[in-house]
Amino acid sequence: MSGKTGPKDSPTPDELRRQVEGTREELGITVEKLAGKADVKGQAQEKAAKAKTQVQDAAAQGKAQVQETAARVAHIAQEKTPEQVREKAAQAKAQIAETVATVAHTFQEKTPDAVTDKASQAGDVARRRKGPLLLTAAAGALVLVAVKRRGRKR
Repeated sequence: MSGKTGPKDSPTPDELRRQVEGTREELGITVEKLAGKADVKGQAQEKAAKAKTQVQDAAAQGKAQVQETAARVAHIAQEKTPEQVREKAAQAKAQIAETVATVAHTFQEKTPDAVTDKASQAGDVARRRKGPLLLTAAAGALVLVAVKRRGRKR
């Protein structure tokens, strides 16, 4: 055994290049994995997107179940309601619709143009300023509830 090394003992330049290229490729993959783990914002966004999808799916499923149940209940109610009652209800509905239309028509004919214009302006203002209007309505409702409760205690 001499101190010389043979060609099999040391890699050729081509083998070294392939090893370096393979090592670079492995290193690139490792760096990508580490970067992915370090991207907290990206991970949070991904988890949020998954959670959003799950919630949307659950909501859609719940909505479908509610609609199905409502349809089933309506069908059962219709089956259990006697025909005579359904006919009376349909007649009452038609009569109410006719009365409402008549009242609305009469109201439009009898209301002066100035009042109609002011009502239209008030409606426009209310649509533009929903917040204060809703706040005022809520406050009024609270006052009514308080007054009713006070009346019961006496």
